[in-house]
Amino acid sequence: MAEAADIQGAPPAPARKRWLRRAVVLLAGTPVLAALVYSPAPEAQAAEAAPAVDIRLDGLTPTAPVKGDTLTISGTVVNNGREKITDAHVGLRVGPALGDRSSIDEAADRGAFRAGADPAEVGAEFAVKIDSLPSKVSQPFTLKVPVNKLELDKDGVYQLGVSLSGETESRQYEQVLGIQRTFLPWQPEAAAKRSQISYVWPLISTTHLTAETGSDELQTPVFLDDSLADELRPGGRLEQMVSLGKDLPITWVIDPDLLYTVDAMTKGYRIRTPDGRTVQGKNKAVAEQWLSALESAVQGKKVVALPFADPDIASLAHRGKDVSGTLGQLRPATDKAKQAVETVLHVPATTDFSWPVDGAIDPSIVNVATSAGAHNVLTRSDSLQETGALGYTPSAARPIGAGTTAVVSDAELSTAFQGDMLDAGNSALAIQRFLAHTLALNLQKTDNQRSFVVAPQRMPSASQAQTMATAIRGLQPGRWTQPSDLEAAAAATPDPRAATQVPGAGQYPEELSKQELPVSAFEKIRSTENTLDHFKVILTAPDRVEIPFGNTTNREMSASWRDRPGPALDYRDQVQKYLIGLTEKVRVIPKSDATLSGHSATIPVSVQNSLVQDTRNLVLRVQSANPTRLMFGDSGQAEEEVAVQGGHSQTVKFPANATASGPVEVTAQLFTTDGVPYGKARTFTVEATEVTPTVMLVIAGGVLLLVLAGIKMYASRKRVAARAAVEESTQQSDESPDTGPQSADPSGTGETVDR
Repeated sequence: MAEAADIQGAPPAPARKRWLRRAVVLLAGTPVLAALVYSPAPEAQAAEAAPAVDIRLDGLTPTAPVKGDTLTISGTVVNNGREKITDAHVGLRVGPALGDRSSIDEAADRGAFRAGADPAEVGAEFAVKIDSLPSKVSQPFTLKVPVNKLELDKDGVYQLGVSLSGETESRQYEQVLGIQRTFLPWQPEAAAKRSQISYVWPLISTTHLTAETGSDELQTPVFLDDSLADELRPGGRLEQMVSLGKDLPITWVIDPDLLYTVDAMTKGYRIRTPDGRTVQGKNKAVAEQWLSALESAVQGKKVVALPFADPDIASLAHRGKDVSGTLGQLRPATDKAKQAVETVLHVPATTDFSWPVDGAIDPSIVNVATSAGAHNVLTRSDSLQETGALGYTPSAARPIGAGTTAVVSDAELSTAFQGDMLDAGNSALAIQRFLAHTLALNLQKTDNQRSFVVAPQRMPSASQAQTMATAIRGLQPGRWTQPSDLEAAAAATPDPRAATQVPGAGQYPEELSKQELPVSAFEKIRSTENTLDHFKVILTAPDRVEIPFGNTTNREMSASWRDRPGPALDYRDQVQKYLIGLTEKVRVIPKSDATLSGHSATIPVSVQNSLVQDTRNLVLRVQSANPTRLMFGDSGQAEEEVAVQGGHSQTVKFPANATASGPVEVTAQLFTTDGVPYGKARTFTVEATEVTPTVMLVIAGGVLLLVLAGIKMYASRKRVAARAAVEESTQQSDESPDTGPQSADPSGTGETVDR
């Protein structure tokens, strides 16, 4: 094994082992013995399968050196084994130039150290010695090697290996205990033919705005939470995208809804709390600062505006196209996009690009993507794949029929910075691999200058953005690439032999299909739209609901809901619930039962408007369930047009006629002027008491008899009183001394009473 270590480029073994090396050299001429010498022992094979040491590369500078540079590699070694490592050193290994892009991928995916496949170490004087590395302990290191010592003989991508060699208690001989591989692009002079690279720099976020607005004149928006402020403040994801992108040769690809949302924050905003209240947002200044920085950053740069709220094109094509009215949302979303960018950022924007999720396409996606007027579909090379017959990677632009161009981003470059880039080791490896692939692309054998596109993940994290920026800066010397923009890439002359066949529906990735919005989502969106259409007819200022709810409809279709079905459903439910609540603010006030006495009377019904704006185009209709007993006019129903001021009620009195006595159910219902029912119907009972002429005669006769009886009683009482007076007078005469007895009145008291 000591001899094997020498062949692998390890420093000379200690003196106590030199006798073994000599014996190996003498015996190596025998084929069988040579085989025994060079075949790794089972325990060595086990060591290869599970390296005892983890080597992390934290940085490599310069990322693409030139002659005269010194390559500096920093990192950390970690002893994962149970035994202490002694007499160890960290060394740099440089292999021959790799032939093509597949060789880069194969080397990157290789695991443990492989003798023969991994290169020998550079001179021992550049190694970093580590005398002792106990179990579970880490040790930082920095390697510095002049580039002229690396023996880079031609332009190309070279494999670098950073390894730790040493001894353990159970294996007291030098062995490679761990290795980390990366790549070094070597193109010290500018190439005669350089590739054009268009890098998409996406400014996209999740949905933050609700459909709810304040009743004030500015309609203060209400946010789901205040998480957007965290993305906008210094160090946040979106702040980093802007501060890094301003100095990079990139194409800004922006969701206008993000601009609209941040702009709304600058005018004052409120936040919906978990308990249903709203509180004042406190990050207006943060939004103002970010928007100002973005406006400055995009000056003089190409800006592509996606349709408003970045609709999920694939979900629309696969699940939403058969739901009435769904595809009709794309054109307005595109129109709003251009207006938003130019209004908020004061720069021109193109809306000629559609970007399906992960660039995955099929015929239906292409049809939907272009239905709003876009002529370029940003796809990816792992979707629209080459057959391999060309022997090189063609330019991004591919005509796919009907005046549509598929702009094919390179899958390897576009996915280079996914994953955890907070880890400095992951970031350093990703940068070197990205640069290696760009150089390998340019070294492919073709006489034509080619144009490539990089379209990364839609919402890079702050660390991913920082890593992307470092990689782009590595290309800025322009020795094998030159910057371009997305519009130029789409307009570049396509390779006539490049693949242009759009993959069939059956080739759409199943994993992406599972993340799509379901049909039920589009059905609920359509239901909400129907309610909105019905509601705005009665409003004197329909824009106050049409604009916020129209934008919300676009947000409900956003690609940002991918792989978040729960929050997406909650959002759609909240939007619909809020809209229904608004419509119910215009209603017929519930009415208690009433009694109708007499042949005719009026029945009052009230309509309440709790909105801040006036209503119009409403008709209040009342209908009798039994017209033979209770009628309105000449029929069983009557209606009256109503217009109610905001915050007021209006009462309408309907004349009613009773044709028979008894209870009658009456329904009061609002309708729009075109005859569509509006709101809930209210029912109440009217107790009809109809009075006929015969009954009136009977009542009149009864009253007359009562009057006559009263008169008779009055006359009788008067006669009784008169008789009493006469009797009193007679009695007084009989008692007088001057007169004798008098005879009685011949009329008598009983005759007067009878009269």
